[in-house]
Amino acid sequence: MMISFMSCILGLLGLALALGGTKLAMLGGSLYYIIVGVALLVTALLMFRRKAASLWLYAAIVIGTLAWAVWEVGFDWWQLAPRGGILVLIALILCLPAFRRNLGDRSEVGAPRAASVLPVALASVVSILVAGYSLFQEPSRIIGELPAEKLTTDANTGNAMEDGEWHQYGRTNYGQRWSPLEQITPANVADLELAWEYQTGDVKRPDDVGETTYQVTPLKVGDSLYVCTPHNIAISIDAKTGKENWRFDANSGMNPDRQHQTCRGVTYWQAPEVTAAASTDDQPDATQVETADEPAVQPVDDQPADDTALRAAAAAECPRRVYLPTADARLIALNADTGEVCSFFGEEGTLALERGMEYNPAGYYYSTSPPVAVDGKLIIGGAVNDNFSTKSQSGVIRAFDIDTGELLWNWDSGNPEDTTPIDIEGGERYTTNSPNSWSVFSADAELGLVYIPTGNQVPDQLGMNRSPEVEARSSAIVALDIATGQEQWIRQTVHHDLWDMDVPAQPVLIDLTRDGQTVPALVGPTKQGDIWILDRRTGEPLSPRDELPAAPSKIPGEETSPTQPISALTFRPDRLTGANMWGGTMIDQMMCRIQFQSLDYEGQYTPPSLNGTLVYPGNFGTFNWGSVAVDPERQVMFGMPTYLPFTARLVPASEIPPKGEDEKASEQGLNRNEGADYGVFMGPFLSPLGVPCTAPPWGFVAGADLNTESVVWKHKNGTIRDMTPLPLKIKLGVPGIGGPMITRGGVVFLGAAVDDYLRAYDLTTGDQLWETRLPAGGQSTPMTYEQDGEQYVVIVAGGHGSVGTKPGDYIMSYKLP
Repeated sequence: MMISFMSCILGLLGLALALGGTKLAMLGGSLYYIIVGVALLVTALLMFRRKAASLWLYAAIVIGTLAWAVWEVGFDWWQLAPRGGILVLIALILCLPAFRRNLGDRSEVGAPRAASVLPVALASVVSILVAGYSLFQEPSRIIGELPAEKLTTDANTGNAMEDGEWHQYGRTNYGQRWSPLEQITPANVADLELAWEYQTGDVKRPDDVGETTYQVTPLKVGDSLYVCTPHNIAISIDAKTGKENWRFDANSGMNPDRQHQTCRGVTYWQAPEVTAAASTDDQPDATQVETADEPAVQPVDDQPADDTALRAAAAAECPRRVYLPTADARLIALNADTGEVCSFFGEEGTLALERGMEYNPAGYYYSTSPPVAVDGKLIIGGAVNDNFSTKSQSGVIRAFDIDTGELLWNWDSGNPEDTTPIDIEGGERYTTNSPNSWSVFSADAELGLVYIPTGNQVPDQLGMNRSPEVEARSSAIVALDIATGQEQWIRQTVHHDLWDMDVPAQPVLIDLTRDGQTVPALVGPTKQGDIWILDRRTGEPLSPRDELPAAPSKIPGEETSPTQPISALTFRPDRLTGANMWGGTMIDQMMCRIQFQSLDYEGQYTPPSLNGTLVYPGNFGTFNWGSVAVDPERQVMFGMPTYLPFTARLVPASEIPPKGEDEKASEQGLNRNEGADYGVFMGPFLSPLGVPCTAPPWGFVAGADLNTESVVWKHKNGTIRDMTPLPLKIKLGVPGIGGPMITRGGVVFLGAAVDDYLRAYDLTTGDQLWETRLPAGGQSTPMTYEQDGEQYVVIVAGGHGSVGTKPGDYIMSYKLP
């Protein structure tokens, strides 16, 4: 009975591998599967006939598979296991006495011949020894140490503030995500404990869109923290106790056409102090202004009297302000002390950001990121729904007066030369469907520049109808004059982008030491894994860059760029091959190989096609909105590169079905691209079992030296604890989305990974020092502050709809005992 059962198992396995292997071979893939499939079928036949030779043949299959697997992937346990795990398990069963007694190869006295199982036993032992050795290997790991010495003790961190404060999204407008606090160190970080926990009450709703996320980084000013929630509630919290001070609900409503329901942060501004008496008792005249958030502010002596009076009134009503972007495309000014609306701003405290758009479909446009406050201006972009319609709102960047909300300038990438405010009342409109900027901006007040990361116009995968103006400014970092909005330079990171490789992250500003000179630099992370290190005055790379050849398009009327740029410091993955395919078993691994061979793939920039294209890195990107963190004293960088391929298949507009269940947000399902010649089916590249088709690790933490532009260390990050039904805390290296934060104490804090933990790392080596379980997904960027002599670390844990982490409404604060 047992012989028949095992021969049946081997036969079915062999048949599946032979049939799949035949298809794979016809597609130009590995011949291994068809060879081993036929060998298993022969083994099954011999075993059914109770031939001892079946064990010899099976042992040869196991050893041959082991040799082939090591040849393909080396001693990487996670890649060896699916290739031979089933075969070794069967080999162990074949070694059982109950099986040998029924094989039928007996001696003259009827006793089983022990020698008949020896080859299978030896093959099993060899396989287990190789697997055991491989368990302790980590081929993807880079071991090293970042330089510990400080290259400067007077680092330029942007706008000045007390060490224990955190006034902007990235702490300052430089976006460094670095704090000068050093109470927490690698030696004591393991002692961190929960200081307080606060729940906002804003939880994910049944009618929320799929990408409902909680990505906010709190601000800390004085004794208060300021946050927003996914449904646009602004909240002030006591920094020491976590008790609520006030809350304001923007009542932004619900709309199923929104692609995102999130808020990454609010903007803080302190009005200039009035230092001279006014001509009237209730309207003081300001002749000098000082604020912690602006290193250089112009005197207001030259302002008209009525303007001075207005600003004095604004400062009296709301001396400290929080600006809240909403999901229904408004910007609201609030009194940071009370939560009351600042009536002087816009229309009774509110700006309508959709004004001036030719088309205005509700839910297609909003700002998910806080505006930059600099030089008395609020500079803001907006998120435009990816791949919904070619009649989308403009991606215009606008500067508004921080007191009145008056439009001061507008930079429209479809009409970039003229930044004079358009005449909306006279019927002027911004360019429809121009590249937007949905992420966070940076600003250098001394240079007078604001740095904008740009995306594409809809649709992302088609470039036939882009104007020369739009083409030159897509997927780029653009420096604009803060005063006028005029372009100063453009650094394009992808030419003629057809892969949704918009620049997703806030550019980070840092002064670097090169050849004994201090160079004002910009560090720009991209989805494709490049880290552009530029002179932020000119946009020129500080190290030589290159252009790599790229594949042509197969779509009529579409032309691709023959080359694509690459930076000196890069985390780009190697080009995929069939050997990189993965799965839970050899069957679904083979299926992934078949998918891989069936898709169009000629490297990183293979253009979209009707057949289907492999996009790697995928739309999630190697880096995303979480950006990177830099230490301005040591001039080093910490990042979290992620590697997950996606697929994209163009669909002619005439073949797009009516709206239905397959239509989803930009990362998965059908993107209709209404008004375009093609829609696109998109999604992650997964095996039939729903696991990534590429081998782990999928997520890392990494450290780089910004002066040598080199990766110094790189370690897999995160476990599958929350990716499987079983709570298996196996450190596989998982994807993540979120950002890191560095302290002068040499500790880095990061949540982000798809397991629900906040972790601390040694900046020098990348070694994990501490972790704590979060009550929900930590897909936000942590921050740190000091209150009453104690250093706190805070992270928002609310989950991320697209990556499937647990939703919640938690703000978690930690400190030393």
